[in-house]
Amino acid sequence: MPRISYVNGSYIRHSQAGVHIEDRGYQFADGVYEVIVVVEGRMVDEDLHFARLERSLREIRMEMPFGMDVFRLKVAELLRLNHLSNASLYIQVSRGVAPRNHQIPDEIQPAVVMTVRPLAVPKRELVEDGVSIITVPDIRWKRPDIKSVSLLPNVLAKDVAVRDGVYEAWQVDNNGMVTEGTSTNAWIVEGRRVITYPPENAILNGVTRLALMKIAADAKIKVEERPFSVEEAKCADEAFLTSSTAFLIPIVDIDGNRVGNGEPGPVSRKLLEGYSSHLWLSDA
Repeated sequence: MPRISYVNGSYIRHSQAGVHIEDRGYQFADGVYEVIVVVEGRMVDEDLHFARLERSLREIRMEMPFGMDVFRLKVAELLRLNHLSNASLYIQVSRGVAPRNHQIPDEIQPAVVMTVRPLAVPKRELVEDGVSIITVPDIRWKRPDIKSVSLLPNVLAKDVAVRDGVYEAWQVDNNGMVTEGTSTNAWIVEGRRVITYPPENAILNGVTRLALMKIAADAKIKVEERPFSVEEAKCADEAFLTSSTAFLIPIVDIDGNRVGNGEPGPVSRKLLEGYSSHLWLSDA
């Protein structure tokens, strides 16, 4: 069965899908994106994802290409054509096609691309054993709160992590504070408190992050939104990372330093249990 993708109003074989060579997303990274988990045909945290997409577009002076009802219909058709009910959905909206010029054209049609692939649940050993990470300098632009397709610093940092044989790289600002991972939000645990960077311009306000804050509140676990240093993270009782596709993965080693007792801790496990219920995936 051929994989099908959505490109500017058409459903096309994935192997034949493409965009114009003067698409501004391709030439200038002039666009934004979202990744949404689909469970049993339901887009998880749909409202939060599309609110963030709309905000990202607004921040780069663009509007939503179409309304929510149209988005839902297009996504449903894409899932149907790919015979998927549990999937990872990628949505990209670029400013569109125009002769190459740094100036934003006055009149231009946005380009919309959507793809789906089978949902990949994090491997059990990652959750049960935890992962190791490294820290790297945060060299990104000053607006990571916009979910831009311009991800080269993230790509380079992730490559360093992979080459070092670890799962992720936490990015560290000029003050020695951890901002976030290459594609994940960063958390530490001290007692019954979880600490994560505040939702300012320095991080992307993750949808899983937002969902987890509510889950923590329901579990009577205090959440502190404040910066934390690399040293504080190394001395924490627990640490973990979150994202829409990684869900929640415990961290047991930072830069070669054991976190806590070197095993996933009770707070991380409790929050993962709550998030798994949120997803309707009891074995996540």
